[in-house]
Amino acid sequence: MKTILLIEDDTALRENTAELLELSDYKVITSPNGKLGIAKAKEEKPDIIVCDIMMPEVDGYGVLETLSFDPNTNHIPFIFLSAKTEHKEIRKGMDLGADDYLTKPFEEDELLSAIESRLAKAAILSKLIKEQESSASQISEDSSGLRNLNELKNFFDDHGEISEFKKGKTIYKEGEHSNNIYLILKGVVKSHKMDESGKELITALYKADDFLGFTSFIDNTPYIESATTVEDSELAGISKSNLKEILEKSKNISLELMELLSNNLSEIKEQLLQMAYSSVRKKTAQTILQFTEVLNKKPEDSIKISRNDLASVAGIATESLIRTLSSFKKDGLIDIEGRNIKILDLPGLQLVE
Repeated sequence: MKTILLIEDDTALRENTAELLELSDYKVITSPNGKLGIAKAKEEKPDIIVCDIMMPEVDGYGVLETLSFDPNTNHIPFIFLSAKTEHKEIRKGMDLGADDYLTKPFEEDELLSAIESRLAKAAILSKLIKEQESSASQISEDSSGLRNLNELKNFFDDHGEISEFKKGKTIYKEGEHSNNIYLILKGVVKSHKMDESGKELITALYKADDFLGFTSFIDNTPYIESATTVEDSELAGISKSNLKEILEKSKNISLELMELLSNNLSEIKEQLLQMAYSSVRKKTAQTILQFTEVLNKKPEDSIKISRNDLASVAGIATESLIRTLSSFKKDGLIDIEGRNIKILDLPGLQLVE
């Protein structure tokens, strides 16, 4: 049984979260503040730590920083709980070495999924490190100076060439030589291709903190798709040769990047299966939900997106999408005002077949 240390000053949230985790077969140790949490972590050496940020005496950043300097605790996966959603605040926690963060209020499944994935990742990395007779100290002494994927993103932010694009502007076109890799700092970007009939097909949506532009590391293989901003965006780019040097020096970053790209491929596969086998109504519903998530909107907030983009992601004709949206409006699932779409019945939309 895996042990979780939960550090949270809100008594009700701490008790409710602990009960949820115990019902999911975890041993849970709790602490009401950061100072006691540090002592618990050093004493119990849990398998993973879930920690609030805003706390009296010692905040979450202080907890993570203190444990990071202790060789007995610096390997423990660390997940932040926070009401803060600002990019700089999230990046601050990740720069300190946090593995993940969840914003309050969070869904039960979100927390359990984050814990399971981080425990699995820790087990995989531990096994690989042992097999390769490598240690965490060797990784930290890596001449690249970068230890993990979060530090790589920070490298993009600090040293990459910053570019700003207005909504609807092209970042790169299919067929152009792929010299750079980008990290999206702000906004949403779509990748898209033209099919044989000249119809645009959106292949993926990327949001802030996502990488963009991967093709081949061996040479300047042309881009196989185009990338265009869905809303005003800011990107940081570095050359592929620079990134290749970093990856050659850091096995840890290479493994994390491989995991990230594998997850992206799985998501694209799911989208293609949906486009191939789902009904028009289900495709439309799932695409609305997908845009809501990527645009970081709450269900009750309106999303403003072109009908062509919705149809391209769903893989259906624009006319079919418009008819389906009208049907959803009549059914009370959504409201439509011009280009704005507002979800009225989230459970109902999720259950559309």
